[in-house]
Amino acid sequence: MFSSDMILDATLLPAMLVALVAGLLSFLSPCVLPIVPPYLAYMGGVSVTEMAEARAARKRALLAASFFVLGLSTVFLLLGAAASTLGRAMLVWQGWFVPAAGLVIMLFGAHFLGVVRIPFLAREARIEAGDRGGSAFGAYVLGLAFAFGWTPCLGPILGTILGLAATEADLARGTALLATYAIGLGIPFLLVAAFFPRLGGVMAAMKRNMGWIERSSGLLLWTVGLLMLTGQFTAFSWWLLETFPALATIG
Repeated sequence: MFSSDMILDATLLPAMLVALVAGLLSFLSPCVLPIVPPYLAYMGGVSVTEMAEARAARKRALLAASFFVLGLSTVFLLLGAAASTLGRAMLVWQGWFVPAAGLVIMLFGAHFLGVVRIPFLAREARIEAGDRGGSAFGAYVLGLAFAFGWTPCLGPILGTILGLAATEADLARGTALLATYAIGLGIPFLLVAAFFPRLGGVMAAMKRNMGWIERSSGLLLWTVGLLMLTGQFTAFSWWLLETFPALATIG
């Protein structure tokens, strides 16, 4: 088994923080947030109105959302393992691989900031999962389809976390990064399912501020890419430990 000291150290902690924030920003992206209520209602076999008014309907939606999150987490964990394995195979070229990954991530950030536009990343290659609303298995299948089908739209943010996982070149650490990303993306689905009526105003406000959210995403990606390009990501990790000594007790 992997020890906690192997998985959590000064280098990985800030990367996990980035992955958590990236997952949340993915949830808030224009291609995810607007479809959350109808997706949850469909998976639970209820209508959006029922989900807003009936507690029993929200319980069904919450159960379905749990299996949905399990489905998308399955895909992200597999992607994390694959990226880490690739990174391990490329250890001999690590000297240029990390800066190259940083440049690509900076390009993703520029896409979100509107400096450049990458048409492929603005499309969703949606995969239909059939008429499976109302069942746990169907929700799990939809989670798998969502993770694969929305990859082009989530590409800049997800690609950043995969790049970090690849530079880790360790299966446990890379998988931990993608698990953290899945938590950041999946937990909001569960919260919306559980507290849908109370969160309506919050979601509406987020939709009105999509431009700000996209720019924040772009700034995060550009900064992470710059740190990787200049080799300062590890230095940033140690700065975090010096500034917040309590982090050293984790694990």
